Amino acid sequence: MSDDRAATDGERTPPPGLEDSLRLVGHTGKAAFASAQDTGRALRRLVSADFALMRSAFGRGLAWAGVAIVFGASAWALLAGSLIALLVGFFGWSWLGALSLAALISIIVTVFAAWKVGRYFDYTGMHATRRQLHRLGLFDEDDDSADGDKPERDK
Repeated sequence: MSDDRAATDGERTPPPGLEDSLRLVGHTGKAAFASAQDTGRALRRLVSADFALMRSAFGRGLAWAGVAIVFGASAWALLAGSLIALLVGFFGWSWLGALSLAALISIIVTVFAAWKVGRYFDYTGMHATRRQLHRLGLFDEDDDSADGDKPERDK
């Protein structure tokens, strides 16, 4: 019966021999290993670049924090005093109005500086590395429970 099937399927090629199969498996294994090495090198370069971005962003964040501190502590104290004296002496504002305007300007500059610090510190989160590790299925921090149930502390 198998001879009839072989005769009707004349286009079939015989399966490769054991030696050829082992050679094919060996080449495929080497190719898979080379691919894994390339992936590891690419991930290492990504992590290195992410750390470089993190260091740069951290430095910029600290620089902006220094600007906020210096501006808020020294220059603004002198400028606020001058502004208050000007508003009270020349424009006839009350002390409360002059102090309130100085405080409002101080708050606006402080919020802007804090926003810049937060923006640069966000770059220290290594987002590109996290995305790639998530794609590889490693260090998946968002998937706490596989069955979708909430942990006991959230119930």
